[in-house]
Amino acid sequence: MSAANAMGRMWATEPTVVGLARSEPGYASLAQVEAAVRQAIGSLGLPPGFVHPGDRVVVKPNWVKQNDERHPGPGHWEHIVTHPSVVEAVVRWAAEQLCGEGSVTICDAPLTDSSFAKLREYCSLDAMLARCRRDFPGVHIDILDLRPEEWLTRDGVTVATTKLPGDPAGGTLVRLDDASELAGYPGCGRLYGANYDIAETNRHHTGDRHEYLLCRTPMDADVFINVPKLKTHRKVGVTCALKNLVGVNEDKNWLPHHTEGTPATGGDQFPADTARARLEHAWMGAVKARLRHHLALSRAFVPAKAVGRLFFGGSLQVVRSGNWYGNDTCWRMVHDLNKCFFHFDGSGVRRTAPRRYLAVVDGIIAGEGNGPIAADPIDCGVVIAGTHPVAVDCTAATLMGFVWERVPLLRQAFMLEGLGYVPFAAQDIRVVSDNADWHGPLAGMTGTFHFRPHFGWVGAIEAVPTEQPA
Repeated sequence: MSAANAMGRMWATEPTVVGLARSEPGYASLAQVEAAVRQAIGSLGLPPGFVHPGDRVVVKPNWVKQNDERHPGPGHWEHIVTHPSVVEAVVRWAAEQLCGEGSVTICDAPLTDSSFAKLREYCSLDAMLARCRRDFPGVHIDILDLRPEEWLTRDGVTVATTKLPGDPAGGTLVRLDDASELAGYPGCGRLYGANYDIAETNRHHTGDRHEYLLCRTPMDADVFINVPKLKTHRKVGVTCALKNLVGVNEDKNWLPHHTEGTPATGGDQFPADTARARLEHAWMGAVKARLRHHLALSRAFVPAKAVGRLFFGGSLQVVRSGNWYGNDTCWRMVHDLNKCFFHFDGSGVRRTAPRRYLAVVDGIIAGEGNGPIAADPIDCGVVIAGTHPVAVDCTAATLMGFVWERVPLLRQAFMLEGLGYVPFAAQDIRVVSDNADWHGPLAGMTGTFHFRPHFGWVGAIEAVPTEQPA
């Protein structure tokens, strides 16, 4: 059997078809949102029984943070997280297929410094849950915060932590080892994860060991429905279906986000080897080492960080932390997560049956600019659906007005070293849409949007170059 045919067995559906439905750019009408969601899913031609009675369905939104980090409050989140009306439309579609038997679990592990209580309040998640339970009484429907802890931060500095129950099913340890995209990566030893404990990140990615700890509820799902938000992203350019799997991890500090240092030293933390970058790297490295396990010191560091910002510049103006097109670390981690998800089951062993997977992307009001959590809203009025994350994301990037081949996350998807999960060529991707400009082969798509990328990506990925900021 050829490698392509072997990979093809992983998919119970046609992975190259992507549905693209139009809607009004707003969420005032649940019926209108639901119609667009159903149209996008319906265009895929899913096989009978894709969801069947008794299944455990997991719906994974992008609930990264409850608001735009520049504008805290209830009125600044529709372009940052998956809108609850899209989530509800997906839940209703899945619950209908279950015919009164089975479960739908809506779950995510948002940013650790995000308040899940505020997210529930702003998005009216309890009212959504009550409606769905009322209308589908035979289906067990619930919402889970998968995080093991929540952080209280001040100016981006963690000053307190609260332990949470996490995933009631526990975690799934997956060792990719030499099948990891980080195998042989020269940045190993200097990988930076989700917090100041750099040593922990590098313990899990060293030598021939490359491992991840994923939440078991999504890993055990019979059907996984990925419901991301369409946004730009500071570390990988575009966040959609592929990147949304970051939210199924039990410990995000196992996830390498960038490599410390500059390109001259083999790092991608900063884009250039300047004296200021070297000074910031040395200063912050020393600070992080001291703050790693000392919350009292962290509280004292908050005013010092404000002073440092005056000298080094803020993160919405200065490229740091791998927030640019030269990040050669984060895309590797994202593909590793997708390898774990598609090749392994909840017990951490190789899958023997294809995972039933569906992505439904909320692009009704999307996010452009300094995404994912300082994005600006852009009215698009689109819902994207597909059964393969790479096909969906290549379509999403093209729709945004980017050249997908210039986005490392997408370009490298067709060149994975081990445990590949893309059983098709890019030219096989086909879009089904009620918009004639979008319908047909992906390479022929016209009439796209012109998203402004994160400032660290300006000039690197746009089909029509973005004017450089003054």
